[in-house]
Amino acid sequence: MAATTSTTLDDLFVNIIAQARFTAEEQSLMMGLVTQYNIGSEAGKTIQVPKYPAIAAADLTEGTDMGSTTVSTSSVSVAVGEVGAQVLLTDVATYGAGNPALELGTVLGNAIATKMDQDLLALFTGFTAAFGAAGQEITVADLFKAAATLRANKVTGVINAVVHPYQAYALKANLTNTFANPNGGDSQNEAMRNGYVGTIAGINVYESANIAIDGSGDSIGAVFAPEAIAIAIKKDFGIETQRDASLRAFELNATATYGVGELDDSFGVKMTFDSVL
Repeated sequence: MAATTSTTLDDLFVNIIAQARFTAEEQSLMMGLVTQYNIGSEAGKTIQVPKYPAIAAADLTEGTDMGSTTVSTSSVSVAVGEVGAQVLLTDVATYGAGNPALELGTVLGNAIATKMDQDLLALFTGFTAAFGAAGQEITVADLFKAAATLRANKVTGVINAVVHPYQAYALKANLTNTFANPNGGDSQNEAMRNGYVGTIAGINVYESANIAIDGSGDSIGAVFAPEAIAIAIKKDFGIETQRDASLRAFELNATATYGVGELDDSFGVKMTFDSVL
């Protein structure tokens, strides 16, 4: 049996940290769908995110000065806090088979990514515009209505939807039902080939098991623009190690400091639908 030296332990910790960081960045679905602010060393635990109102352009008369518009900004407060997860790497585990760097790094990265997603997904309940009801099955038509609502609110860019996997299944079934949807086209064909929902009515549709199912078997997803929700990151994902000699183990402590908040209520639609197969 090869001895575990300080050098091999150092290499192991480097690999665990690298794997954990990679997993946290890759496994957080919501991080890539919302507005991000990296506030770094900014003082305080609360940041103010400015909101700028829309202004209108007007016809001009030659030789006449333009009229100016006073821009009155408002702001949204986002409070940041610390989250963390800990695992123990025992001395015996470092002697064993397998790849502890990959496995523990993945466990820690997934823990932080899941927490971030859960915090962002929880904001869906705050959107004023809403479609669906308890016990109602989601359909493609519901996505059409949500998209129309956002476009009417002057959302011009990307629109995303995040729903529970059971709701995504209902959408896929709706797409592949040629009787209910005889002109599904490419989206229908894609869903029939590999079960991928894809882009529907200009909405990029994603599924997340981090959306909770309530006691009645319903879930709250959302259709939203990135500008609807923000995450403010004060301290990025990191890991510290600490030796516990009496336990013959190392503590691996993963932490991140961030806050989430709703930026623009008119840029999101709450979708409450059945989540039972």
